[in-house]
Amino acid sequence: QVQLVESGGGLVQAGGSLRLSCTASRGTFTTLSMGWFRQAPGKEREFVASIFWSGGAISYADSVEGRFTISKDNAKNTVYLQMNSLKPEDTAVYFCLLTYSGLTPNTWGPGTQVTVSS
Repeated sequence: QVQLVESGGGLVQAGGSLRLSCTASRGTFTTLSMGWFRQAPGKEREFVASIFWSGGAISYADSVEGRFTISKDNAKNTVYLQMNSLKPEDTAVYFCLLTYSGLTPNTWGPGTQVTVSS
């Protein structure tokens, strides 16, 4: 079972930046994509960004387009989320997600807290 470990969360002032990392315990031949979701208190978990492991196609939520950048390092089994121009509404627990081709269930990380103060 692949495990994900997130890091890089913390407290930052509005307008600041943070870089999240998510590393998988091992690589797999069936990794389809890795990405980030977030969940603010009292709200549902929402999509932030994703990147396909092969080919690198990228998607962003409208709310972060132009401010966040997702990237990957296949050799390190790691995906990054560079977050710039942070806003208080970006405050949430950020979760890493790994999806697979085929029938293998998705893998979620435990989450990392991002707090943006106004």
